[in-house]
Amino acid sequence: MSTSDAATIGPSAPPARASTRFRQLLAGGRTVFVPGCFNAVSARVIEVTGFPAAYMTGYGTSVAQLGMPDVGFATMSEMHTNARWVANAVSIPVIADADNGYGNAINVTRTVREYIQTGVAGIHLEDQSLPKRCGHVAGREVIPLAEAVGKIRAADAVRRATDPDFVLIARTDARGAVGGSLDEAIARVNAYLDAGADLGFVEGPTSVAEVERICRETRGPVFYNMTGVSPRFTLDEMNALGIAVTITANTMLRAALTAMYDVAIALRDDGPMAEAALMARIATHPVGDLHRFSGLDAVRRLEEAYLPAEELAKYEGTIGYRPLP
Repeated sequence: MSTSDAATIGPSAPPARASTRFRQLLAGGRTVFVPGCFNAVSARVIEVTGFPAAYMTGYGTSVAQLGMPDVGFATMSEMHTNARWVANAVSIPVIADADNGYGNAINVTRTVREYIQTGVAGIHLEDQSLPKRCGHVAGREVIPLAEAVGKIRAADAVRRATDPDFVLIARTDARGAVGGSLDEAIARVNAYLDAGADLGFVEGPTSVAEVERICRETRGPVFYNMTGVSPRFTLDEMNALGIAVTITANTMLRAALTAMYDVAIALRDDGPMAEAALMARIATHPVGDLHRFSGLDAVRRLEEAYLPAEELAKYEGTIGYRPLP
């Protein structure tokens, strides 16, 4: 897909729900590799570069929207609002982080309804206690298994009544939690699959052998987060392991942060003319033209389709970027 093809105001109307299209990707039999986005524009970049889906990272949402780490500061409203912005900015399916459902099984029923209404294709729910924290930092705690199973059962009931294709991913943090183990993590994720989850997600394995065991003993499709303490694999290796979906949750966020930091340093040290140097350097970059990438050309096409002809006279004799008709 070219940048001009993607430069639209929101996605074109898809032939099927995002959830249905994501299930079609899963049915392909090979690992679906999905980068993490942290806002709508980073999701647009993922789409433009040709990925079949995107993943809305919780850590990235907390850092990008709040400037705070992933330790439970982001509320359900903030998370699901970001999910709505992301899902409505792209045509590809989006999987979103829904943390621990923001309460008990009763709270989860609202969480699932709200996320379905955003337009995302699915969510993952984790079994951490409140307040939760990133799955690759120390100090995590998990709730009792029976309580966690109840939350998955509640999530499954709501999605079956609302959008049966909505993808439910059950994550356990038991591997690296207080008093936890890989044995417990695998037992938990299998219990969640039995309770209605579509994919099992064991967070934080620390070796290739652990990932191999997870893939071998999980009684359903495996969702893998290739970040933090967990080992890295090639796409061929992931296919051989039988991993259904792999995310790299915060690679895009880290790249954006380092790029912004470097530009800020240049502006501080070199003054305002650093902006001119940056513009010259990115002039031929595929997304270097901010106006075109953000969709101004699409606005012009909408104007020509729906506004009176005399309205288009505003482009004559004015200065600045002129959208392509």
